[in-house]
Amino acid sequence: MNLARKLAAREREGRPLRVGLIGAGKFGAMFLAQARTTPGLHVLGIADLSPARARAALRQTGWAADDLATSFADAVASRKVAITDDAEALIAADGLDVVIDATGSPAAGIRHACAAIAAGRHVVMVTVEADVLAGPLLARRAADAGVVYSAAYGDQPALVCEMVDWAQACGFQVIAAGKGTRHLPAFHQSTPETVWDNLAIAPDMAQAGGMNPQMFNSFVDGTKSAIEMAAISNMTGLQAPRDGLLFPPCGVDDLPRILRPRAEGGVLETAGMVEVVSSLETDGRPVFRDLRWGVYVVLGADPAAGGDYARRCFKEYGLVTDPSGRYTALYRPYHLIGLELGISVASAGLRHEPTGCPIGFHADVAAVAKRDLDVGETLDGEGGYTVYGRLMRAPDSLAAGVLPIGLAHGVRLTRRVAQGTAIGWADVEIADSPVVRIRRDMEAMFGLRAVAGTQAPG
Repeated sequence: MNLARKLAAREREGRPLRVGLIGAGKFGAMFLAQARTTPGLHVLGIADLSPARARAALRQTGWAADDLATSFADAVASRKVAITDDAEALIAADGLDVVIDATGSPAAGIRHACAAIAAGRHVVMVTVEADVLAGPLLARRAADAGVVYSAAYGDQPALVCEMVDWAQACGFQVIAAGKGTRHLPAFHQSTPETVWDNLAIAPDMAQAGGMNPQMFNSFVDGTKSAIEMAAISNMTGLQAPRDGLLFPPCGVDDLPRILRPRAEGGVLETAGMVEVVSSLETDGRPVFRDLRWGVYVVLGADPAAGGDYARRCFKEYGLVTDPSGRYTALYRPYHLIGLELGISVASAGLRHEPTGCPIGFHADVAAVAKRDLDVGETLDGEGGYTVYGRLMRAPDSLAAGVLPIGLAHGVRLTRRVAQGTAIGWADVEIADSPVVRIRRDMEAMFGLRAVAGTQAPG
């Protein structure tokens, strides 16, 4: 609360919060649409490998040609937008407060976050793949530098973190938290060739809409869900399912009944977990009142701490509960992606608070073979033909030496891997690179505590 007032005050004072956007794709364009109408916010610059794409994003979202600046200095003086293909130059621009990475590339996201932290800029990380690959280390570096490293509001992880924080601040026990999606078990083998059938989208419509089949396939095959739940686990301490996400079919009215511990009739190993619910029954029928586009938290009233009174209140105020009356759920049916991103920017820049930030290395996402893979094959990464991402607990991931999904692109197999098997570091030939070193540094920093099952330093 009060972010709008704080922004309005900055507007009156002539001190707008200056923002640099890296990546002018869909998420970035959605942010630009709202930034244009947000008092107290100044998009100082946009960095994209294709400056023409950045200019097109501005046009599509209502910006005029005379909104463009000739340089960063001109942008500051005139309150216009400078466009560049050099992200490092944007990060270094005088007067910049907050850097948004919306590239979608884990390697680029990590590189930009490191540069921004070194330059004393707050970071809003839209690229959740980068956050899952090395977010706990980036958060530690940001804290040491006195800046904020934040998840992106509007995307599901930050929205779920807000719900978890609300529930815990109210004194409730968080039983489960997560999101909805459209999923069937067979979708783990989905490829860019089958993605439109699995999404029930006509291929010609997808082509006309400029939809990238590999990117969309990462939503279908379960990889994106695993990545987002790993991010939530690392930001809240909620546990990942030991054997990967279950994707139980579940509508909003059944959340407190299905997402409770197995010992009490639900599907969870224990209380306090992340999970994704499917909008499809196992036979493909639609779930009644599904949560395909939304997020949820299941909370409980602790009987040992006045829970019987809270349970009566649940009933008195019309909440849907499980049969015991102890568990209930709150949900949000939609999320607005980049249209809501300004919340993170304002929170980081004005409050110095993230809208979600890793507090430890609790969960990881392994690269798992979609089919039998032979020696010499090259992995094609998230949403491709060879691998999908499976959620794991970080101690299990480290103990098994699995290859993170964020590094499973363009690397060659040195061993055969059977379908459904997690690929290990030892199974691939992977070149040294800055992103590999960052990941290894994170494993070294957090590994012993993660394997021991305790919270890593945050």
